[in-house]
Amino acid sequence: MTVNNIWVFAQGSNGTITSFTAELLTKARSLTPNVSAFVAGDGAGLAEALGKFGAKKVYSTGDLGGRFAGVAAASTMQALIAGGDKPDLILFPQNYDGRDTIARLSVKLGVTVLTNSVDIVVNGDEVVATTPIFGGNVLFAAAFTGSGPHLASFRPKSFAAEECSGAPAEVVTVTVPDTGKTAAAKVMVVHVEETSGPKLDEANIVVAGGRGLGESQNFAMVEELSKLLHAAPGASRAIVDAGWVPYSYQVGQTGKVVKPSLYIAAGISGATQHMVGMKGSKNIIAINKDKEAPIFAVADLGIVGDLHKVLPKLIAALKARG
Repeated sequence: MTVNNIWVFAQGSNGTITSFTAELLTKARSLTPNVSAFVAGDGAGLAEALGKFGAKKVYSTGDLGGRFAGVAAASTMQALIAGGDKPDLILFPQNYDGRDTIARLSVKLGVTVLTNSVDIVVNGDEVVATTPIFGGNVLFAAAFTGSGPHLASFRPKSFAAEECSGAPAEVVTVTVPDTGKTAAAKVMVVHVEETSGPKLDEANIVVAGGRGLGESQNFAMVEELSKLLHAAPGASRAIVDAGWVPYSYQVGQTGKVVKPSLYIAAGISGATQHMVGMKGSKNIIAINKDKEAPIFAVADLGIVGDLHKVLPKLIAALKARG
């Protein structure tokens, strides 16, 4: 099957697309120049940003009035495909709305999906997605069969986002079909967690702490070092589960996947679950008193020592530099 037409389930607001969307558009245009974006919401407001990453067209549902994005998006995509506007491949982000939409669309179209992928290639007539299994220790390649459209979702940071010289995407306003009782549920209020500094999954530098900190109040050292380095604070699953920090700080297979230029792991032993989420970092510095800690296997610089002595000295040195 030749891939000539790809859709990307795109997200964003206030004229800015998410980093996830930029990554998927970049990958899509490496496979074909015919890339379209589908936005469950105001696609017109994102047309310029989507065009910068290669989208030629954007399908826009307009304001959904509180309806769930997955319900509206899957029904609208199905209607477009039934009307003859059929893509060969649709790429989805592995997040809440992406998972909801791909699942619903799979049922409506009667096609299979490949989820949690980190790459996709076209080999002749085959479309092959790569998925990590066994905690990321093995990469499994699976080929789609059937006529499609093929549906695949991807982990964040699977692809590097790169702008192109594209013009604003053509806006095509689409009508959301009547979805009956499935549209009865509405989103009434959205609460956004207040944060400061760079976002964890977009930060150029990440400072993460683990169980080696000893107790919850010691995470303050991680936060202080993060501020001095203009970095985002992160955490291992162990201290998230212990209630020391919010889940939004978690780096790992069940948390955020990060690929910063610099990742500092303080008191993190390096369980497979954690390393899946950070081993793609360009430079890794590990601080741990256990010289046999698995984290040292992926570290570019390892410091075998007591983090309660190392971190204060590092913080003091940074402050001295002004």
